[in-house]
Amino acid sequence: MTGVITASEHRWTGPFTGLSPQRFSALITALRKEEAAPARKGRPWGLPLEDRVLLAVAYWRTNLTLRQLALLFGISKSAADRIIDHLGPTLALLQRRRFRKGVALIVDGTLVPTRDHSIAERSKNYRCFTNHQVVIDADTRLVVAVGRPLPGNRNDCKAWELSGAKAALGRTTVIADGGYRGTGLVIPHRWERGQAELPAWKEEHNASHRKARARVEHAFARMKTWKILRDCRLKGDGVHHAMLGIARLHNLPLAG
Repeated sequence: MTGVITASEHRWTGPFTGLSPQRFSALITALRKEEAAPARKGRPWGLPLEDRVLLAVAYWRTNLTLRQLALLFGISKSAADRIIDHLGPTLALLQRRRFRKGVALIVDGTLVPTRDHSIAERSKNYRCFTNHQVVIDADTRLVVAVGRPLPGNRNDCKAWELSGAKAALGRTTVIADGGYRGTGLVIPHRWERGQAELPAWKEEHNASHRKARARVEHAFARMKTWKILRDCRLKGDGVHHAMLGIARLHNLPLAG
């Protein structure tokens, strides 16, 4: 059976990956350097690496079912499932361990609706979510770290430490919102008991803090154009791999 979508036709790249043909080619080159397609025993893949990557990214981008994707690429549902499971960890963002001197990072948590109830819990509107701690560089707006998913009923100040995000960043300066009180991060000034209003200099600090912190919200908005983050059907580590992979894809156009 012949599929209707192939990476050899550049017209499919933008709609199904959100990347230009040049950026997609750069991603394939990087994956080849990372030995994403080593010789392996057993039956070879039915699709070349370019088409397999297109399929995995298209799944995150569109959130089509595996049956729909398999039909589009001319393979079986089980083959599409194996491709996504195989490439999910390979496409994951390589999280930074070192940061330049004087860098400022911004952290915030975002909720992803997740159907695997073994890792998700009800939160806010009673849907089951996972909490993901995402850290970006305040200057470049690149995602530099993503914590492991936690149940959606965990607040951000707990998730910051339990997800591993805190350990990954060390002593780097990190900006956060008021939900991270008591964590040692740079958060907005708050009214003290008995205060009618904040001093003018604190109001100025809060205004600049809000302006900087908005950048992580913009990053979330761009990442959630990948529809898998609006209703994730993946199980186990699937949602974590999807978040890390989408973070890498989000960084590609910004990397210059």
